[in-house]
Amino acid sequence: MKPNTLRTTLIVLVTAMLVLTACGQAATPTAAPVEPTAAPAEPTAEVAAQPTEEGPCLVIGALHGGSITDAGYNQAMHEAVMAIKENIACVEIIEAENVPEEAGATSTMENMIQQGAKMIIATAFNHQYPALELSKKYPDVIFEHAGGWEMGANFANFFGEPPDAWYLMGQAAGLMTESDKLGFVAAFPLGWTSTFINAFELGAQSVNPNAETTVAYTFAWGDAAKEADATNSLINQGADVITMHVDSPATVLSTAESRGAYSIGFQSLAAQQFAPENWISGTGYTLGGTLTWLASTVIDGTWEPIFLRCGIPDGCMAIAPYGPKVPQVVQDKVADTQAAIEAGELVVFAGPIVDQDGNVKVAEGEELTADMMSSVDWFVEGVTGSPK
Repeated sequence: MKPNTLRTTLIVLVTAMLVLTACGQAATPTAAPVEPTAAPAEPTAEVAAQPTEEGPCLVIGALHGGSITDAGYNQAMHEAVMAIKENIACVEIIEAENVPEEAGATSTMENMIQQGAKMIIATAFNHQYPALELSKKYPDVIFEHAGGWEMGANFANFFGEPPDAWYLMGQAAGLMTESDKLGFVAAFPLGWTSTFINAFELGAQSVNPNAETTVAYTFAWGDAAKEADATNSLINQGADVITMHVDSPATVLSTAESRGAYSIGFQSLAAQQFAPENWISGTGYTLGGTLTWLASTVIDGTWEPIFLRCGIPDGCMAIAPYGPKVPQVVQDKVADTQAAIEAGELVVFAGPIVDQDGNVKVAEGEELTADMMSSVDWFVEGVTGSPK
């Protein structure tokens, strides 16, 4: 969803929320629309199931692949789901965590539907096809999946747009590194992961032409032993800034902190707790406003299957606070670049862009589209590692 479109829908959202929370009172238009939350709400481990005396206006079932207190992806998604309850009091939330497998996802969603759920929010990568199959079995239930690509009559996708944020983090890394060597711990060689790595390296190169990024895979979304090994390996190769694309940042950031390396977080803004001294910054998902709007459309019957993607200007992603060692000049540079991106003056993946072997992947005058980003199987010049 483009910024202007989302702002328009958020205005509708806020008005709808006020109607709902008024519990039958006449709607009172707001003087000005409320912007989406820039930072996630405080994590809440308990399920917020507080139906009103009249009964819930909507029961939502939400399931996550890992722990909702992982300070990473699952916590960010949990906080977004709980924001619905904060914004629409009559909603009831049924939530399940640590549901990584497809079979478990199917039975969990079936159970939620039997409890009255008319909206299912499936947040793990492996939830997509179980949710899609159930959407055909339960046509009166709305399914929203995070980060997938499938669509259906009552099945849609939502997610943030991280590439621009990764470019900004690359700039911060490129300005902070002393060795010119950056390390990236990744779970799998996926299209979007390669896009994040490329954006990170391009951002670093934009302020430090000598900056290079080395990639190490763990081939798991949550394997602490492999994440520690990968982080130590990158630091042993000279990397003095470490970042990652795995579910939880805990192991990678803690390991980097213990070795005296700078770190950059991803997924949740809560990641900073693992690197109090050497934290540079990070970016995370802040999708509470978006999910609130989607829930409101289910309630008022206007929901439609939308392939929704939104970024920092839409309030769907945010930049974390900087660490104590980051000079103001670095923060100002990143802020200037963010303003240029939001103004449309800078496009991260505008050509010419060449890959590791010098082949032109994005010609001058062209841009890498969102569809192309999802299937990238190449690294830009300056990245060491295999994209496949």
